Amino acid sequence: MIGHTIAHYRIVRHIGDGGMGVVYEAEDLKLGRRVALKFLAPTLAADPQTLERFGREARSAAALSHPGICTIFEINDQGDRPFIAMELLDGRTLQAEIGGRPMSIERVVELGLEMAEALDAAHFRGLIHRDVKPANVFVTAAGRVKLLDFGLAKGAVTRGFGRDAGTTATAGEAMITGPGVAVGTVAYMSPEQARGQDLDARTDLFSLGLVLYEMATGRQAFQGSTTAVVFDGILHGAPEAPSAVNPKVPPARAVREERDRR
Repeated sequence: MIGHTIAHYRIVRHIGDGGMGVVYEAEDLKLGRRVALKFLAPTLAADPQTLERFGREARSAAALSHPGICTIFEINDQGDRPFIAMELLDGRTLQAEIGGRPMSIERVVELGLEMAEALDAAHFRGLIHRDVKPANVFVTAAGRVKLLDFGLAKGAVTRGFGRDAGTTATAGEAMITGPGVAVGTVAYMSPEQARGQDLDARTDLFSLGLVLYEMATGRQAFQGSTTAVVFDGILHGAPEAPSAVNPKVPPARAVREERDRR
């Protein structure tokens, strides 16, 4: 596709591949700026659930305006290949930034505050992310956080961290989740998310706590050889105190099982 023009975007280079498709750098011929185009893989475009998730990512992120959230410009399609035009970012994911090594506490706090502010902005607009993990956090070359991938975001009537809230589901949400279905990435799920229960902003707070744990220790809080083992740890166990790995880390209060204690 390099060198081809899709809609009013000229494809410049391949950036990377993800679980849902491929991302290219492109030139917006109308506005004269560089953007990222995320194409849904042809094999997935025919699947209604995947297509709904792809559209949800664009709609959810486009409804938000915050420096810590990747900006979505539009969703479009070329034949049978839907794509999202979004802000072009220079840097790498938080997963690559961690690299299996503890980060300095000062850096954990700095990036952690930015992630919390971005999530709070989403929660204020009535969205819970449901898939907060290092791979969905981008650290720009300037050292700033950008929250990515709202493909599993769900509407909620919550306003900020730690407040009770019911949830509302659209027809598209029901297609993806359904009653009692756990969605997200297992190692970063909250207990209530793993159980398929109704969620509020505190599920993202738990996941953020797991990300901070990994940043501070260089390893995941819940590990196991199978998904079942990880689920069991989240539902019935507690992560090892991060201070046992890194003495400079305070207690991990965000990863408490009880929502009201996070």
